[in-house]
Amino acid sequence: MKIKSSLPWPLRIAGPILICAILAFLLLPVLVVTLAAFNDRAILSFPPEQWSWHWFGRVLTYPDFQAGFRSSLIVTFWASIIALVIGAGIAVIVKRLDFKGKDALQAILTMPMVVPQFTIGLGLLMLVAQVGMERGYAILILCHVILVLPFVLRSVYVSMENLDERLENAAASLGAPPVKVLLTVVVPLLAPGLFGGWLFAAILSFNEFTASLFITTEATQTLPVTMYNYVRQFADPTLAALSVVYIVVTASLLAFANYFLGLGKILNIEESR
Repeated sequence: MKIKSSLPWPLRIAGPILICAILAFLLLPVLVVTLAAFNDRAILSFPPEQWSWHWFGRVLTYPDFQAGFRSSLIVTFWASIIALVIGAGIAVIVKRLDFKGKDALQAILTMPMVVPQFTIGLGLLMLVAQVGMERGYAILILCHVILVLPFVLRSVYVSMENLDERLENAAASLGAPPVKVLLTVVVPLLAPGLFGGWLFAAILSFNEFTASLFITTEATQTLPVTMYNYVRQFADPTLAALSVVYIVVTASLLAFANYFLGLGKILNIEESR
């Protein structure tokens, strides 16, 4: 038996219309940038008069973009791996142990989610200047680890919430040593959360710009910083083409993770069944 809504029809359709309007507002810049990337002219304009793939070729062959891409891969690889190891360890400790200062520790570790990124970058720059350290990859990786660690913590912690401890107890009661229980029971069950945390860390690290701008040098410029320097010198559609590549790759990775892992469960948006 269907229950008719008591709301008048204008209010019933107002919600979907508002949602569509918000989505259109958010996606309109993406559409404009995508179409501008295929402009045949060397001046960024919209709409394109003629279509061309020329600027996508420049994205792949421009030397500064190649160097920035290599730097971003180095930083992203180490930052995501380090954040995953540290975040997984802390998530297990916070979930399984009760100790003084537990809430304070969680608050400190999640602060990068609310503190402006430029504050972290500027703070690290001042720290490096005070102690006389070189602004190399180590400082840049440390900065990215600080920024992405909260997302790894959340992903792994949610997986820990859904972990049935009886399975560990059953394996231990059958004679499995703690290391074997960890490798054969705990890690496989936490694999979606671990991979989801690593994926978010990698995507966020690769796209990080604000904090990186303060601590990169000419030798360690990441791709977003290189893009910023490029747009200060040129006004052609090359950056639009590179932005399209960014959007497609990021959306594909998230769609892949959602299809195989279920991001709603990892992020605790929906309940596990």
